[in-house]
Amino acid sequence: MSSFYSFQTSGRIICGMDCTKSLDQHLSVFSRLESVLILTQPFLTHSEHLRTITGQLENMGANVQIVDRLQPEPTIDHIQDIHEQCGKHDYDLYIGIGGGSVLDATKLLAVLRTNRQPLRDMLGTDRIAHKGVPTVLVPTTAGTGSEVTPNAIVTLPDEQLKVGIVSRHLLPDLVLLDPRLTLGLPKPMTAATGMDAFTHSFESFISNKANPISDMFALESIRLIAGHLLEAYRNGGDYTAREKMLLGSMYGGMALTSAGTAAVHALAYPLGGMFNIPHGVANAMLLAEVTRFNLDAVLHRMPEVAEAMKLGNGLSPEEAGEKVLDTLSRWTAELDIPQNLSVFGVTEHDLEPLAEAAMKVTRLLDNNPKKVSVEDAYAIYRALLK
Repeated sequence: MSSFYSFQTSGRIICGMDCTKSLDQHLSVFSRLESVLILTQPFLTHSEHLRTITGQLENMGANVQIVDRLQPEPTIDHIQDIHEQCGKHDYDLYIGIGGGSVLDATKLLAVLRTNRQPLRDMLGTDRIAHKGVPTVLVPTTAGTGSEVTPNAIVTLPDEQLKVGIVSRHLLPDLVLLDPRLTLGLPKPMTAATGMDAFTHSFESFISNKANPISDMFALESIRLIAGHLLEAYRNGGDYTAREKMLLGSMYGGMALTSAGTAAVHALAYPLGGMFNIPHGVANAMLLAEVTRFNLDAVLHRMPEVAEAMKLGNGLSPEEAGEKVLDTLSRWTAELDIPQNLSVFGVTEHDLEPLAEAAMKVTRLLDNNPKKVSVEDAYAIYRALLK
């Protein structure tokens, strides 16, 4: 564990079924609400949820504009284009409604509005000078935990890589966690986002920066996701499963805010950048293989993970490690997540460029409990090419 640690998260978090229906009750923290920009994706444009939120804002006298063309896994140019179209208007509040990509984009658009620097200059850690426009985030998936993190991810097409932007100025002012917005989420999305959330908590727990604060959130996230992911996948309308997954996702975001993710995410970014593999799917594919690589360095942590996953109490580190690995492999099979990179068009010739690209993600590789060489990354990718 690190010799010192810190924690920060969103300004205020409201949780519970239908909490979005009382959004207006929580907007008093904002002194000015004459003009509001809502950012979302096309499939939510005509949803009851969006009508509920816009209706409340309009009843408060706000002029509401909706931008509904945010891309999944957005590129840096896509976000910059939206900013150039909307950034000229003096909005008092940005509201992001959607999955992790929408939430990330909303956070970035909010700081682009108040900082005279292009998005590319914000890449990395603590490179944003000023706080953005006040922001409200409403997640519709249980995955990234972006609503409670100072992180945002963008794709750089020219480098075929995803890159993180980290700044305290990306933390939103208000978050609404409403499980109703996740009811009926399609099975593939439930699987991918759920495994993404689990990977956040698992990697935070074994990270070089793990600490008592991150451990608390990580273990509770692991417990909630392990106990409810499969049920949420099998029965998308199960309220309890959806509520627990949304909380588990949030706790995973809080854990990574303090401890950070590691090699799974570092190796996942090139898969997304080069082959457009959804981030949660890439994480799920890599998780067992990277954990197997790391196992000798993290065995001492495995009994607590196994206990949180309800795999047994009092297990030896070796027993716990094997049970965790077996369970991760079983989950990906039950969730119908491919374990063969060739499904996405990856060939033997792509492995070296993938490994070299992963080595550039030093922010995350430095968190990994075991040093990863380019040869190690190559071998991990090779094990998933069948």
